Amino acid sequence: MELAGKKVVVTGASQGIGADTAVRFAGHGAHVHLVARSAELLDQQVKRIKDAGGSASAHVADLADAEQIRALAEEVPAPDVLVNNAGVGRWLFLDDTSADELRLMTAVPYVAALLLTREYLGAMRTRGSGWIVNVNSPVSRLAIPGCAGYQSARWALRGLTASLRQDLRGTGVGVSEVVPGKVSSEYFTNNPGAEERIPAVARLMIPTVTPERCAKAIVDAVVKERAEHLFPWQLKAFEVSGRLFPGLTSYLAWKTGTHR
Repeated sequence: MELAGKKVVVTGASQGIGADTAVRFAGHGAHVHLVARSAELLDQQVKRIKDAGGSASAHVADLADAEQIRALAEEVPAPDVLVNNAGVGRWLFLDDTSADELRLMTAVPYVAALLLTREYLGAMRTRGSGWIVNVNSPVSRLAIPGCAGYQSARWALRGLTASLRQDLRGTGVGVSEVVPGKVSSEYFTNNPGAEERIPAVARLMIPTVTPERCAKAIVDAVVKERAEHLFPWQLKAFEVSGRLFPGLTSYLAWKTGTHR
């Protein structure tokens, strides 16, 4: 897809992967609609884009609220590209997670991506063009101990992506799933204890990537029309290992993971 002049919606765009993704799309000549909860942080990112000569606008919305998703879709008509990047949730054992937190970590990313995509899908189908990118986590590929709620939401997002891809074949609307390894973003600062729950085998094998690297992967997925991109290559190798040797890979993830 050629991005110049296109309209792009990026959720979770106030910092980290989302912010850098918005900047990169703007650098390709797209107008970017940045969506997040913090007006102050969004305004900073919009200024960053405009100072570099790009085009962007800020849209404050809590994507855990279905009414705010509907209002966002009315405020911003169906874009050419939708990037479902917003996500929350701590890595906790299921019985250590409150019901409210379970609902929230399911609402964002999974239900938010489900509902926002639904709002835009009809117009994209009618137009016969568009691209949807779902940004997912490595825990959507391999079960690890100590993050049942978070992991369940990520597997649901993976299922949504695969289902949409089948539904949209031949319509002109494409779907990508981008799965980075551990990212040097604010997530682990905002969710203390999560980093320590990454199994040691994964920490040793898979290097950390930057938000800028993730942004490049997301934009490339749209430009090159890639269905799926796992990176770095060590993560892809780990995923392939899980398919070829599921018992051994699962055991290593458990053995070097978090126990109680």
